[in-house]
Amino acid sequence: MSAATSSTPDAEAMSVEALFQPFACKSLKPPNRIAMASMARWATPGGDPAPLADFYRRRIEGGTGLILTEGANPNRPAAGNDPASLKLYGPALDHWPAVTGAVHAAGGAIMPQLWHCGATAKPGQKWTPPAPFESPSGRQAPGMERGVAMDEIATLETIAAFADAAESARAAGFDGVEIHAGHGYLLDQFLWAATNDRTDRWGGSTLTTRSRFPLEVVKAVRAAVGPDFAVSLRISQWKSADLTARLVETPQALEAWLAPFVEAGVDIVSVSQLRWDTPEFEGSPLSLAGWVKKTLGVPTILAGGIGMSGDFIRSFMGQPGQPEPLDAVAARLEAGEFDLIAVGRGLLADPDWARRVRGGLPRSDCPPARLLAGVTPSDSEQA
Repeated sequence: MSAATSSTPDAEAMSVEALFQPFACKSLKPPNRIAMASMARWATPGGDPAPLADFYRRRIEGGTGLILTEGANPNRPAAGNDPASLKLYGPALDHWPAVTGAVHAAGGAIMPQLWHCGATAKPGQKWTPPAPFESPSGRQAPGMERGVAMDEIATLETIAAFADAAESARAAGFDGVEIHAGHGYLLDQFLWAATNDRTDRWGGSTLTTRSRFPLEVVKAVRAAVGPDFAVSLRISQWKSADLTARLVETPQALEAWLAPFVEAGVDIVSVSQLRWDTPEFEGSPLSLAGWVKKTLGVPTILAGGIGMSGDFIRSFMGQPGQPEPLDAVAARLEAGEFDLIAVGRGLLADPDWARRVRGGLPRSDCPPARLLAGVTPSDSEQA
């Protein structure tokens, strides 16, 4: 594995110091602004989190401040898309305290990402869940029919399952919880008109009406965890089935969409872009995370090729990424455009990634195929 060497390590170390300042939002208090992005690796047979304790602890020891776990399923039979999808219910709950305890003992913070895949199956996976895939209208994207459309009972049971998972997360010692509402998974399938043509209260012709289901999930989660537990909402414009998809086209539409979520209890918005530095709207260099913070005033987490050239999809297609300087990322964080960064490929390749960044030391290239093998474009956090 090759490495990129900084010609002025001391200068680089000074330029990234903003990434190593503490952060606090309610119960979430990581020692710095670097998070490990949530990436499904299917490394937990039967959904048991026990194998993750050492993996996450090692990243914290290497200087990362916050772990965003790989997607953890609430208690729905078709929430996962692999028999090794992580779970936040049943027997798996017995082993979560050891994972959170390992992270805390190393000095870091940890949040689970609550994830229901909806109609999005794992590419190339022949396995099917014990119940049909469920989604708003029985499709992953136009022309991609899969599973069944959820009836009223299924929607209400799913809302309750998210709340139960969040309550279990708090009991297991997590520092907060993140709700996945992006990347074309279940909650995002309700948001996207191409996957939600329902005519009942869970659908409609506007983004506001299609937001009702994920909004009820947020409300239920907030009620379950209380007012002081940090709640993050994961969003994206792009979908795994359509990288060009967009839910909003203006800052005004963005604010109208997300303001009700903040009012319902979202403390942090976690934003996924294909590339972190791509301007979101015409006439401004601000990223989507920057616009969320500017319009809503809440902390944001930014992911999208941070510290690595290209993006995750290109890496998966055989185009390795190379380490990139972090000074521009740090400068924009220090300027207040976003509050934390979520790093994927760098931390897969090297648990000491954060320590190397701070010291201006050589960093690894994109992870080898054996590390990327379990992470696909539709299951990654595009980090």
